[in-house]
Amino acid sequence: MKQWWDDLNGVYSTVLQNAVMRIKQNIDSLGQLKKQGYDVGELQWKAPRDFRSFTYNKKGFELDKKSGPSGRGELTLKKIAGTNITVPIRLHRDLPDNDSIKQLTVKQEPTGAWYVSFTIETEEREKPSPDTINSDDCVGIDLGINTFIHDSDGREITRLDLSDNRERLEGEQRSLSRKQHASNNWSEQRQTVAEVHAMMANKKRDFKHKLAHFYTTAYDAVFLEDLNVTGLMEGDGSARNMAEVGWRDLITVFKHHGKKNGCHVETVDPNDTTKQCAKCGCSVKKPLWVREHSCPTCGFEADRDLNAAANVLKRGLEQLGVVHSEATPAETALPAGTTPVPAKRVLEAGSPCLTERAATPRVSRQG
Repeated sequence: MKQWWDDLNGVYSTVLQNAVMRIKQNIDSLGQLKKQGYDVGELQWKAPRDFRSFTYNKKGFELDKKSGPSGRGELTLKKIAGTNITVPIRLHRDLPDNDSIKQLTVKQEPTGAWYVSFTIETEEREKPSPDTINSDDCVGIDLGINTFIHDSDGREITRLDLSDNRERLEGEQRSLSRKQHASNNWSEQRQTVAEVHAMMANKKRDFKHKLAHFYTTAYDAVFLEDLNVTGLMEGDGSARNMAEVGWRDLITVFKHHGKKNGCHVETVDPNDTTKQCAKCGCSVKKPLWVREHSCPTCGFEADRDLNAAANVLKRGLEQLGVVHSEATPAETALPAGTTPVPAKRVLEAGSPCLTERAATPRVSRQG
């Protein structure tokens, strides 16, 4: 291609290779969707201004971490517009000296900010064998909207409140709609809208990573509901709230931290976790507005979400193959109450604010 397009000679070879690979991967993805019966059409032209990232593989760049104060460095990128450039960067975390950088991606966000992502090869922490895991070191998590997380140990974590940011976003979007498209004022206002979006996304991402870090370092196994988010959003209910809480993204973040911290993160079948009694297993139908579980068969009473979390824990133990007694913890003992943890406290203080487990005593029940 360089023989008939001279401009390509000013771009580093691995960058060009990754651009071609990206097109091939997109074509392969469309082919897989077409095999599944989707009407995929064909790849659409992407304007150069919408192409915001490029990737180096193993070479074509140099990182100098010794230049300047701690947490700062200089990055040299080869063949940018035909020449080598050196830019100062701020390192968000230390890069291990003994690990080689396998890949580097440079990306410009819609806000105008530039980021560099380093891909390094590290050894994953070994996960404990299910035969050696104590069931007390496992936790089941029920996912919700108002109560974002309710676990089987009695913690209740509220949903992140972004109402103020949403109001500002709506105002900025109204202002954008009144600007002439592609004008200077429109471009400045578009960037303002992008900054509000980025701020909200960063808050949600930070919130999820702090939760995932706590649970995957405090437990040997974490079990979550394998929710069909797309199906839930297509049904009756508040699709906007479901999309905003980001359950599927939360599960992905948990699995990432599980690999990093040596913790088993498993998803279980979510069907009837709310209806099924955690003590006797009988199905108890209840509308959404009923927040207490009361079993007419065995008389067991508990918070609706706590009962669901206990069922998630029970299914997770069986799925992972954790060795335990005939009566699982979900059947023999449940917290008598819950420990509310505001989402704001998680954001401000970080995950250490969750270290206290449910302070209420456990009530023993016969299976």
